[in-house]
Amino acid sequence: MDLNTIWFLAIAAFFTIYFVLEGFDFGVGMSLPLLGGKSAKEADARRSAAVESIGPLWDGNEVWLIVAGGSIFAAFPDWYATLFSGFYLPLLLILLALIVRGVSIEWRHKVDSLSWRRRCDAGIVLGSIVPAFLWGVAMTNMVIGVNFTSFGHVSAATEGFIGLLNPRGLLGGLAFVLLFFAHGLFFLGLKCADPLRRRVHQLARGGIAPLAAAVGAAYLLWMQLATGKGWTW
Repeated sequence: MDLNTIWFLAIAAFFTIYFVLEGFDFGVGMSLPLLGGKSAKEADARRSAAVESIGPLWDGNEVWLIVAGGSIFAAFPDWYATLFSGFYLPLLLILLALIVRGVSIEWRHKVDSLSWRRRCDAGIVLGSIVPAFLWGVAMTNMVIGVNFTSFGHVSAATEGFIGLLNPRGLLGGLAFVLLFFAHGLFFLGLKCADPLRRRVHQLARGGIAPLAAAVGAAYLLWMQLATGKGWTW
């Protein structure tokens, strides 16, 4: 096994760990509008408990993304440059959404106001759905492959952001969102007590988990057919 293969496997492992760990963070953020409650105060308490469940973990989980990106830059600089030429806008949107999410989590408890916490919750939801969807779009297109043009020793992807939003990319984004959502609900079910635990179990079993499984299976099947030998899609 040569050094290039070792680095490639290491980068794949870093991204896998990032998606597994950050996935439940994103899922918890997506669940906030659906946690319910008999009153606004009870609903706010449930959302606060959900946010507190990821409070000690979310920022540490993002370190894996930094390690993965740094590894690509160090081991495969041409890949890094090509990737950012075509995926610049989605990666920028991911970064901005993560910033909004991080600020919302950190500042949510700074002001004792229900309206303030609602605005922060909106930032958490937005900062969870947007990166999950765009990661699905980006990863799907990277696996399938994108067109690029060479300029001497430099290559640049030519798809553009709109080109990345092809049917496979959109399905990949939806699959990532639903799988992360289900992952976050299962995490909350393990971390929280009743009645919040009962609520997240209802959400997971009542539709989110089966839907995530169905969309995920369809996505994997389409990707296998699209990348399998002898298939052209």
